[in-house]
Amino acid sequence: MSQNVVKELVKRGYTCEKQMYELLDFGAHEDFKEILHHYIKAGGKRVRPALTIIVGQALGAKEEYLLYAAAAIELIHEYSLIIDDIIDRSEKRRNKPTLWKKYGISMALLAALHYRESIHEGARRTNHPLEIANLISETIRVMTEGERLDILFEQAGRDEEYIIQKRYKVVTVDDYMRMIGGKTASLISTACKVGAICADAKNNIVEKLGKFGWNVGLAFQITDDYLDLFAKEEELGKKTGKDILEHKLGNIVVIYALEELSEQEKQKILSILRKEKLTDDDVKDAIELIKKTNASQKAKEKANKLIEEAKKEIEFLEESEEKKLLMALADFVVQRTY
Repeated sequence: MSQNVVKELVKRGYTCEKQMYELLDFGAHEDFKEILHHYIKAGGKRVRPALTIIVGQALGAKEEYLLYAAAAIELIHEYSLIIDDIIDRSEKRRNKPTLWKKYGISMALLAALHYRESIHEGARRTNHPLEIANLISETIRVMTEGERLDILFEQAGRDEEYIIQKRYKVVTVDDYMRMIGGKTASLISTACKVGAICADAKNNIVEKLGKFGWNVGLAFQITDDYLDLFAKEEELGKKTGKDILEHKLGNIVVIYALEELSEQEKQKILSILRKEKLTDDDVKDAIELIKKTNASQKAKEKANKLIEEAKKEIEFLEESEEKKLLMALADFVVQRTY
């Protein structure tokens, strides 16, 4: 079932590809288009626009509006990746050079500005332009705050004065949920809401779909955190313990582990996260300490509870292929191994 879910999501997500290029090309100089197209051509799963399209189709939205809305949603995601890659100094994305690495920071920043206007243009071409534009603006603000918190939860690795002064020495589960709500769940929630808005759904229906997306988004990130520490590298497609290497205290499994460990063991993990340069042995030591606790099980239970809450929000939908796909996606989020 999982592979079928992914395949169908990708298929539906890519139906707005034409609109994505159209929005990016609008008002762009010919010489700039290569840069603007860089991440789109690199691929991706297109989960967020797929959600917009599936929700819209479940509620009877017109395709002409739905595809522009879905394109705008994916452009928000790509826009955030341009910024994230600059912030994190990442040099690879989807097995290709990141935009800033290939074209320079100046062009990457200008591309991000252009993306923001392309997103607005996408909202303008829907049947509810003002409502969708306002929702998008609110979402980007929430995402920005989520990213700010994620950076401040890092225990080392950045020397900017503001970050050093404001860095969190302790991160609670509530802090973490607020951060991932902004960084991950907000856009997934908005993707679902926009699909419902395009279908002229009533406010209570829009909110139900938004809650579905919000809970799925939270569960998705919690599962990501678990997989980062415990997945097989060949399945995950990246090095295990990347969050440890990046000094991240904003990982729910780490937070749960710190609640259970002895003071000495707790300080050992924190000292590893606060080292400027980490070794593979440091990562291994931290993971072995975490394995002594029930942290991974607690994280799984929390993610599963969120998925059950998410599925309740869409029980009202009439039986359809779209409803089945949304339900299957929710289950896949916590069952996946990559």
